[in-house]
Amino acid sequence: MSILSNDYESAGPGISKYAPKKKGIALFFDIFFRKIWKLTGLNMMLFVFFIPLLLMLPALYYIKQPYVCMGVLAVLFLLFAVNIGPALAGMTKVIRMFLLERHSFIGRDFFKGYKQNFKKASIIGILDILAAASAFAGYNVYPDMAQQYNTKIFYIPLVLTFSVAIVVMMMNFYIFLMMTATDLSLKNLLKNSFALAFVSLKQNVLTLLSIIAFAAIMFIIFVKFMPLFILLMPFFPAAIVWFIVCFNSYPVIQKFVINPYYESMGMTNPELADEADEIEEETLFEDMGGKEKPIEKRKKGKGKHIS
Repeated sequence: MSILSNDYESAGPGISKYAPKKKGIALFFDIFFRKIWKLTGLNMMLFVFFIPLLLMLPALYYIKQPYVCMGVLAVLFLLFAVNIGPALAGMTKVIRMFLLERHSFIGRDFFKGYKQNFKKASIIGILDILAAASAFAGYNVYPDMAQQYNTKIFYIPLVLTFSVAIVVMMMNFYIFLMMTATDLSLKNLLKNSFALAFVSLKQNVLTLLSIIAFAAIMFIIFVKFMPLFILLMPFFPAAIVWFIVCFNSYPVIQKFVINPYYESMGMTNPELADEADEIEEETLFEDMGGKEKPIEKRKKGKGKHIS
């Protein structure tokens, strides 16, 4: 039925529940556009945890006493470092529900994921900050040392530092998803995420390229339209990036971590069993979506009116 046709009396054949499921990029955009407003809400919730980091600059500018300033900066940074990991775990829990096509109350599930994984996620968040700080320091130190001593040997530790940072980034594609989907210990989370960083290298490179492309768009907005960039920051960039990560990475976790666990116990992964159960279950009435004939519009004519 067309909105512009004024034909409200006829109907189409309906949609069958057995219609082919969307996959790949079609599935990505299908979920993305259906959940866009919830992703915006998730980004706003995550943004709250960045406030201590954002307050460090005005604290540095307005607090004139050196020791007081250092103390305030230390407290603000500690608040950020301890809480950013659990916040990412909370956001990951909600996005995983989106990918599994399960209903989610984003506020409740976000803080549930935050609380349940606080200890492990805090440790991962601090390790991530240390890895990022090491990469930043290496970028600023080793090239200067190479010029100062007129030797290229210092580029070797620079390459090693960035290689480690990239591996840590790829480990993050999996570690928060496994944290919210399984009961693995911190040791096994690190071990499995390190293995998946190499086992699924093609998928990881695709994810990295997607993040780089999105970051390039955001950088152009930042350069050309800085006020717009500042306005957008609380609403969507981080959630979109993390949605891309989770969409690309969770099937890998299902394949290499979750499915083998259930297979070893002679069971079917319940995340994959739902669709099969829906098809096999006995019902009193058969779903006719996609089978019924369209309802023809009644022809107008003269006749008696029945009251």
